[in-house]
Amino acid sequence: MSDAATTQKVPAGELPKQFRPRDHEDRVRQGWEAARAFHADPDRVLEGRAKPYAILIPPPNVTAALHLGHALNNTLQDVLARVHRMKGYETLWMPGTDHAGIATQTVVEKRVKALEGKSRADFAQDGERGRAAFVERIQAFKDEYEVRITEQLKRMGCSCDWERQRFTMDEVCARAVREAFFQLFKAGLISRGKRLVNWDPVTQTALADDEVEMEEIEGFFYSLRYPLVHRGSVGAGQQSLAAGEDAMPVTWNELAVRGYPGADEHPGDAQAWVTVATTRPETYLGDTAVAMNPKDPRAKALRGLFVELPLVGRVIPVIEDDYVVMPEALGGDASDPKAQFATGFLKVTPGHDPNDYEIGRRHELPIINIMAPDASISDQHGWNDVGNAHLFVGKSREEARMLVVREFEARGWLERKSPYRHSVGHSYRSHVPIEPYLSDQWYVKVTDDSLRGAALRAMAGEQRSGGDAHPTGGGVEKTEDGLRFFPERYAKTFETWHENIRDWCISRQLWWGHRIPVWSLRAELPPDTLPFPDWPDPSDVGVSEFETEYNERLRKFAALIGCAGQLYAKCEWREGDYCIDVCAATEEAERVFTLYSKPDGSTWQLHAHLEPDAIVALRRIEEMTRLNESLDPVFSATRDPDVLDTWFSSALWPLSTMGWPDADAAANATGIADFPSLLPAFNPTNVLVTGRDIITLWVSRMVMFNRWFTDQQQNPAARQGEGRLPFHHVYINPIIQDGHGQRMSKSLGNGVDPLDIIESHGADALRYVLCQVATSTQDIRLPVDLVCPHTGKTFSPKFIRNSQGRLVPAPIQECPADPTKKMVTAFGLASGQVKPSPELPLARNTSAKFDIGRNFATKLWNAARFTLSMLTEPATPVLDPASPDLGVADRWMLSRLAAAIDAVDVAVARYEFSVYAGQVYDLLWRDFCDWYLEIVKPTAAHNPAQRAVLRVALDAMLRLLHPIMPFVTEVIYEHIGTLPTASVQGLSLDAPDRAGLLCRAGWPRAEASLRDQAIESTFARMQELITAIREVRAQHQVHPRRPITLHVSIELHAELRALGVMEMLRTLAGVERIETVPPAGQAAEFTFGPQRLAVSNLADAIDAEAEKSRLEKLIADLNKSVAALSGRLANPGYAQRAPAHLVQETRDELERKKAELAVAIEAMEKQG
Repeated sequence: MSDAATTQKVPAGELPKQFRPRDHEDRVRQGWEAARAFHADPDRVLEGRAKPYAILIPPPNVTAALHLGHALNNTLQDVLARVHRMKGYETLWMPGTDHAGIATQTVVEKRVKALEGKSRADFAQDGERGRAAFVERIQAFKDEYEVRITEQLKRMGCSCDWERQRFTMDEVCARAVREAFFQLFKAGLISRGKRLVNWDPVTQTALADDEVEMEEIEGFFYSLRYPLVHRGSVGAGQQSLAAGEDAMPVTWNELAVRGYPGADEHPGDAQAWVTVATTRPETYLGDTAVAMNPKDPRAKALRGLFVELPLVGRVIPVIEDDYVVMPEALGGDASDPKAQFATGFLKVTPGHDPNDYEIGRRHELPIINIMAPDASISDQHGWNDVGNAHLFVGKSREEARMLVVREFEARGWLERKSPYRHSVGHSYRSHVPIEPYLSDQWYVKVTDDSLRGAALRAMAGEQRSGGDAHPTGGGVEKTEDGLRFFPERYAKTFETWHENIRDWCISRQLWWGHRIPVWSLRAELPPDTLPFPDWPDPSDVGVSEFETEYNERLRKFAALIGCAGQLYAKCEWREGDYCIDVCAATEEAERVFTLYSKPDGSTWQLHAHLEPDAIVALRRIEEMTRLNESLDPVFSATRDPDVLDTWFSSALWPLSTMGWPDADAAANATGIADFPSLLPAFNPTNVLVTGRDIITLWVSRMVMFNRWFTDQQQNPAARQGEGRLPFHHVYINPIIQDGHGQRMSKSLGNGVDPLDIIESHGADALRYVLCQVATSTQDIRLPVDLVCPHTGKTFSPKFIRNSQGRLVPAPIQECPADPTKKMVTAFGLASGQVKPSPELPLARNTSAKFDIGRNFATKLWNAARFTLSMLTEPATPVLDPASPDLGVADRWMLSRLAAAIDAVDVAVARYEFSVYAGQVYDLLWRDFCDWYLEIVKPTAAHNPAQRAVLRVALDAMLRLLHPIMPFVTEVIYEHIGTLPTASVQGLSLDAPDRAGLLCRAGWPRAEASLRDQAIESTFARMQELITAIREVRAQHQVHPRRPITLHVSIELHAELRALGVMEMLRTLAGVERIETVPPAGQAAEFTFGPQRLAVSNLADAIDAEAEKSRLEKLIADLNKSVAALSGRLANPGYAQRAPAHLVQETRDELERKKAELAVAIEAMEKQG
């Protein structure tokens, strides 16, 4: 029988002796869901009945189960959501998942290949049907992992509004994607262009700049010789010759005559050459020029000359460009690492290097693509002058590189090969080097001021570099309540990215994702023929007027078929044809193209050639299945096969999840009636909790899109791009690493499954530790241990280094208890080196860090059991903190509780989760358990005022702890309602507003009057006294139950009696009597502030040697402390620059240590 099946509600009035998380977690979670405890009501916000608090979950990819990084991110979000829900905010935490185009398709392609033996290319042979069949497989995979991810989040205790869960490709989000694309397309901010893109040769798709990760690799600088030539007469503007054309060699004698420095050092009749240096010699096949800096002293002598590419035979010009790095010996910048390797000659390959591409544009150079999409050398994609270079065709780029070097070396054209460490861009998905690749792609013009500039202007003024303004090309206004980053240093990342941003490539050559909603039309016309007599000829009126006329007809047609304003076209006149891109804003508008497919996959164009009267017949378009074949089309349209970058739909997450652009349609599609209220109630959201690695990929784009698409809703007169922020704050959560400082990953086998921790330690333990380690220093180190599958014991594994030099657990480990038994590690499995078997089971990863959380949950449970046992009798119903019935300890506990509430509120506001965790830990463990419970243990049964303090303290602590540890606190809180009521003036603990659940109870609020600094100072002195007495008892090994006598001054005796702490000293320090006379016999002395005290009756006799040894060590330690403190105060840098209160604290500490030293020395002297 499962654990869930045996779980039942804990009987009122008692708690089991032991806390077993699995006995409670499922039941508690089901109770939350049944009560709809986390459902947000936007109408309460719009009606002014509650303030809004909203968080949007960074949607996890549906590629795999959640890892510990997800657990951290979502735990921190849940803490914020629960705190604010308890504070009375109408709290929306919107859940969802991301389709993760490249990642998901890659995973499914591998799965389909393994299970069915079919590749995507096999599906592609069946055209659109094959594509749809493959997408069905991805959809099934997505459904499987979406369920798993949702269950993981629920088991972690995430208090999302699960009724509103979204998926980036569901109907609601898809509508937003189409509308956003349409608006940007219509505004001219989305366009198609042939540019050099970042190409992933494994997934065979374009990548945006921020999807490229730079990695340092060990490579070489190859110095290659290119022979110099003259060539015959060429036409104006011609930049290269076809391979095989006769070219006359340039000799060193000729260069000497031209004044080339060093030419006379070579044989005069030999053919001269120039030397280019490159890390990628294989790309020489696509060179179209050799460039040099115009300041180079050799430039004048080489003007008008050419080089002939070896083997290829292509003749290319020598050009001059300021971009070229000059050698250090010729005046190059010595600080530039490239100057050490530079020859002064740069091979220019516009088709395979972004910098060369820009040089090519400046000099109008031809662009030659020498590679296939898989990055192999190909003569089928734009390279047609192969010459004698056929030996390279079909080779991978790595193979071609080695072959080129070998061929150059064999012919004496390789001058040298120098080791060189440099950065190379890698795909963030396939982790292989990206290839600059010339391709037709779609781009968002994020460089436009309405996007880039609006994002910069959104920043809070105090986080901007150099003040409030940014030179963004438009007006700049001060944003008082702008976008703020926590920690603040990440504002610079955001700012720098936008200051250097380039247009965003949004098309991906994939099948899984939002398909680009554009149909491309190209006229099939005889020369000098227009499609219709009354249409303007672009050669006469220009494309702009033609486009205007076309869109006017398109507008009328769209209105007639019920799609008013949902179709828009961009037109070009290329090579004698009309070239038109038509974008559809909605799925209904898309049907114009999809209902009338021709056998070849193109579509009939209904609107292009029908007169308005004929179009009327198309009002009921759903009833038609095919346009009459007799109407020959003059245009054919084909839908763009690409999909949008995943981050395009993610950028719309704050809008799409709330029903934009059509909340009524979203409500009809989902059955969620209050969809129309979401956007006005919860946009902007309050905070985004995310990782630093997607500030550019996601945060940036959400800011740009939210401002751009909401500007007209917010203020019709506003400049484009000046709408609402998507969120006010961005909290950058830390990154979890293993004990060696390496990021946790599946490939390294060092990841920890959060569900494993939940099974072994409980969800509360997992959550508490994640909060405890979430500091602003960012990197969290969690040493990874193994759980032996043979014994269940935890142990530290043996580590090895993998091929990349990373420390990983050895693939096979021995059982510590029995070396004959072996196990497989996660790295062994991930690397494919070994598979688990019954004899060789898989060892689960864990971390001893989570023991802290389990111990804390156990401490809370035990403290609650003990407290509940003392609260069976009535307590004072309404307690005045100033009541004479309360002693020092009672007033101190209430004051500490108030202080903790204030400290937690500040920590939450600052996103200081580790501070929050530390505050509640100290409050419960140190203040409540170590001190207050021990003090009231003998008296609470007879003191209703103390029982009131116990009840409200437990209640308030459960509320403070609940956001971090929701399960154990909810279980304990079930018993609070069975207790006699009690309250304390100045402390508000509002009752739950739903089903008696703690998660719906009010957040504790303490009035300033509850804080009592004088009592806290007094109690701190008593703690110091009790601790000192305990240390003396420990040093002399006094039995815990042996009563001792304390010898104090008359003044201190009077103070202790007035404070009423005699019972406290008896309970906590074992003091039976307090005397004001010196001890008659043997005693141990100690200091208490400036006073010298003693305790006697420690034992029958004090061990003189042991006491002498103790005093010697004490004196040595105190001397070190005095020296260190004196040195600190003697340091001018500290005394003059440190805050005055710190300097004074150091002086006070020095005086205390000196007093303690004097007492110790005197005691030593008495020992003789």
